[in-house]
Amino acid sequence: MFNQVTRLATRRAFSATVKQSSHFQEGVYSNIPVKIHNRKIPYAFVHFGFFALGFAVPFISCYVQLKKFGAF
Repeated sequence: MFNQVTRLATRRAFSATVKQSSHFQEGVYSNIPVKIHNRKIPYAFVHFGFFALGFAVPFISCYVQLKKFGAF
């Protein structure tokens, strides 16, 4: 009985399944929604520029309001 179960289990373990084809790319950098390679503007400039602008907006708005108030 044990020999028959072992033989059946090994036969199932080595059975191959058909690979399902899909239209999705696979590989490195394929799971992110932005293009990283072969860009006209490098991605680092866009990334750090976006966060630098977001960081600078409060300081610029404070400067404009203080300038309007007459503190500068």
